[in-house]
Amino acid sequence: MKYAWSQARALGLTATLICMARVQGLGSRFRDDERGDVPGWVMITLMSAVLVAALLAVAGPRLSDLFNQAINRVSGLG
Repeated sequence: MKYAWSQARALGLTATLICMARVQGLGSRFRDDERGDVPGWVMITLMSAVLVAALLAVAGPRLSDLFNQAINRVSGLG
């Protein structure tokens, strides 16, 4: 049992080190390859904001009613 535990710890340490190396490698790749891609990120951010605003406009009142109903049930008012 002791051997299995030390083997699992070693495997976990190895996996952690591999993940750290990959993250560092991804960071340098993004710094080099994605430099100057601001318009793409701005477009994604704006599209996400418009999508959220549209969903809130359509489903906002129903979500508000649902939230109030849930709060009333939890607090014992309904």
